[in-house]
This record gives sequence, structure tokens and C-alpha cells, in this order.
Amino acid sequence: MLDYCVIKGEVAAAIKAGRAVVALESTVISHGLPYPANIEAAKAMEATVRANGAVPATIAILDGRIRIGLEAEDFERLAAGGIRKVSRRDLPLVLAAGGDGATTVAATMIAARLAGISVFATGGIGGVHRGAETTLDISADLEELARTDVAVVCAGAKAILDLPKTLEYLETRGVPVVGYGTDNFPAFYTAQCNLPVDSRCDSADDVARILRAKWQLGLSGGAIIAVPIPEEAALDAEAIEQAIRLAVAEAEGQGVRGKELTPFLLSRLEQLTEGASLVANRALLLNNAAVAAQIAVAYATLRRETTLPRRPPGKRALY
Repeated sequence: MLDYCVIKGEVAAAIKAGRAVVALESTVISHGLPYPANIEAAKAMEATVRANGAVPATIAILDGRIRIGLEAEDFERLAAGGIRKVSRRDLPLVLAAGGDGATTVAATMIAARLAGISVFATGGIGGVHRGAETTLDISADLEELARTDVAVVCAGAKAILDLPKTLEYLETRGVPVVGYGTDNFPAFYTAQCNLPVDSRCDSADDVARILRAKWQLGLSGGAIIAVPIPEEAALDAEAIEQAIRLAVAEAEGQGVRGKELTPFLLSRLEQLTEGASLVANRALLLNNAAVAAQIAVAYATLRRETTLPRRPPGKRALY
């Protein structure tokens, strides 16, 4: 691990001391939002994590090393364009070539586990794409959630996906979906859809106890902590669904698929909603960062109170 990972001093010190740390992904900078909103959102997420008592650890690949915790100039570098989107499959390819890459949910989870970070905040996870019954387009995020011991705080799965099939996949792979203050699964741009979650929690302490029970039992894999977008930032469900259907049809007509599909759809939604989707995206990112920090603090406190040993970097959690 040490050959390929560089952990920022502040982050390393927090991990060693058993303090709360929250992992953050870098595709939001390189592919998720346009410039300069991407850098502004990434820095605002870090500030939000700090304001809620945890240390932020934005993760990316730079010069063939997994960087866990970034400097200000790194954000500019990731936003410059031409950065490869890196998932599990891509990690050895980019690292061996000494290249740069922005980590997806899956790759960020892997890096977080290597460093010993248990909580990760993002916008929305990838999932089963619409039409997957013919394309087999299913995000690697789902498989990573089934195998890697990191809790992912998100506003559900991206609304451009097939949400019922995504939840079915998560159920099959044994990934708990916990609604944070909600009984129904959030639909990214809207607070909820008519799909129930596996359990509801109304506090960070409740979530921390679930995570401890899962990992202490040796049940491999992560958990989804699904947080509704703030009500004041939510979009009209019918309007956003119409925009999504149009964007998906355009992607099919232009032959856009694979890792290029999600950035294409998000960009078209921004255009079709006249920027409203971008505002909503930023709001849910910051909200998720706040909740993730609170959960990380609660989990760190729970581990200290129960005198649990710190997880060694790269080891599967048993607590």
C-alpha cells in the first residue's frame, strides 16, 4: 500500500489518533460539475466537514499515487480537464503508468479502506442504468458497496438511473440502505420516491451503532446512508423526470455509453433545467458532507467508549 498511497499529514494524524475523518471523492471536481462550480463545491464540502467536527480527506490519483487529502493546487489540477475517471478496474492501470485520475465512488471507497477511513460523503451513488436489461450497464459502485467496509452517505442513487433495480441489486448483495430521517429512498434531486429503505435512523448515533454491529459481526461491505436533499433545494419530481427521459433518449441517439454516460446526462440536465439541477446538486453535496461528518464523529466516539482497537490501514473491519 505504501508504494502507492500518500496520506496528508493532517489526515494521517487524525486517523492515528482515532479522530473522525470523512473521505470525499474527486470526480465531482473533474466530471460532476462545471468550472468553477466544481472547485467551489469541493472546497465547500471540506469546510462543511470541518464545521461539523471531522477532518476532510478528498481523494484523487496524482503522479501515480493515491493522494488521501489534497492541497489547494490539486483542486485546480483536477479541474483543468482531461483527467481520467478511475474506478476499481482502472486503479492498477493509472498507478502503474504514473498517471492522474479522479476517483469514483468505488475507487474512493477502496482508498478510504486502505487508509482506515470508515465514512465517505458523496452526491449520489452509481447504480443500474435505465435499459440495463439490454445493455448490462451497471455501475461498479454497487459491487464495491458489497465488498468494501465503508459507509457511503449520499442522496440516494443518481436520478438518471433505474432506482427500483438499483435497490434490488443492493438487497441481493446484502448492502443495508438506511434512510437518514426518511422512510423512503431519496431520488437525488427530489427528497424521496415511493421506494422504502431497509431502516430509518434519525440521529448520527443510531447510524454509528448500525455500522458497529455490521462490522463487528464480520459482515463484509459497506452501507448506504441515504439523506434527502434539503426541501428548499429539491426540484419538481415530474419536471426532472421529463428532463431525464429526454437526456437519456439523446444519449441513446448519440451512442453515449459506459463511463461517459453519467457526465453527459448530468450536463444535459443542467442545460434542460436552466441550471436548477446544478444548484440542487451543490445543496445535496453540502448536506451530505454535514451528515457524514456527524456520523464519523459519532462512530469515532463509539469506538473510543467501547475501547475498540483502531483498524489497521488496509485491513477489513471487524468492529
